[in-house]
Amino acid sequence: MDFELTKSQKQIQKAAKDFAKGEFDKEVLLTLEKENSFPRAIWEKASELGFVGIHFDDEFSGAGLGLFENVLLAEAFCANDSSAGAALMLASQGSEILLRVGSKAQKEKFLPRVVEGEMISSAALREPQTGYGVGTIATTAVQQDDQWIINGEKAWVTNGGDAGFYLVLCVTDPNAAPEKAMGLFLVEQDCPGITITDMGRKLGCCMVRTASLRLDNVAVPLVNLVGKKGDGLALVKDFWNEQRIVAAGIALGTAQGALDRAVAYVREREQFGRKIARFEALQHKIATMATQVELARLATYRAAANFDKGRTHPAETSMALEAAAAAAEAVANEAIQLHGGAGYITETGVEHFYRDAKFIGIHDSNQGLRLGSIANHVIGKLKG
Repeated sequence: MDFELTKSQKQIQKAAKDFAKGEFDKEVLLTLEKENSFPRAIWEKASELGFVGIHFDDEFSGAGLGLFENVLLAEAFCANDSSAGAALMLASQGSEILLRVGSKAQKEKFLPRVVEGEMISSAALREPQTGYGVGTIATTAVQQDDQWIINGEKAWVTNGGDAGFYLVLCVTDPNAAPEKAMGLFLVEQDCPGITITDMGRKLGCCMVRTASLRLDNVAVPLVNLVGKKGDGLALVKDFWNEQRIVAAGIALGTAQGALDRAVAYVREREQFGRKIARFEALQHKIATMATQVELARLATYRAAANFDKGRTHPAETSMALEAAAAAAEAVANEAIQLHGGAGYITETGVEHFYRDAKFIGIHDSNQGLRLGSIANHVIGKLKG
């Protein structure tokens, strides 16, 4: 399989790198990270230049390109700054569900606003007691006349409080099997009955807000059902398949950014009268880090390319994120070690890559679920 980028893809990659270099001001980002604030001005500028929703259809203000191009953006942005890059790439979270299965009216009303930098989106799927096990959620949606009445609580909601709308997973038929018991509903943030509570400061990716969402008799029109009643769980699984690839792109960029900083440091740092890059032990560390990054890149690019060809598979997307998340954490950790005490200082610009890598590894997917998906594919069905 040939992963040589096309001329257009190389141009997109360069444009993303140039944008990050020009707009990701170190002091501004340090302040945003410290204040747990979304980089709104940078996001608006990115939207103006067409970076947001590059994989959305052009009729909804997107560029009509694929998930592969979106991964290239994630890699380029996060290599420059993993925190700002992750915030930009996750600003449209949940909108992909509307893009894939939303009604024409839903798409026309919301997608252009997301792409053009007017609105952030979110998917509210998990709950305090169930975590990633969305098959046993308690939030309900009951039809009353021409409305759905939603009650329940969602936790670990990405972009909670910043989003203009949420795609909320609810039980619509408590007597049905989980595969047919749920629906997804579009809930705008200003609906009466919504209470949003920030869940506090995280270890990493602090520019991405995380909140809990309480819904008390929230009424939404019947047309706010996304897809078909009973298809909610299937839609979430498809969404997570796609999100794992995006997350892998974020992790890949995080790993590359940590490697770049490690290489720059060992090339300049002198000890015992010579550059430490001349020490064989450090050369071997850099070589191992570079190998980890390249293997993650191959797995991520393959998953993204296959998604665009309609050949996505849960095991493959899980492998991509597993490889990229592991590379991000390992390479960022080694980058800190190579910097010595300086790597532990925030202003040096390397320690937050490690903190952000931890976030990406558990964002919308934990390792157990990923490994289970991979194992089921490799082992297959067992007899007896």
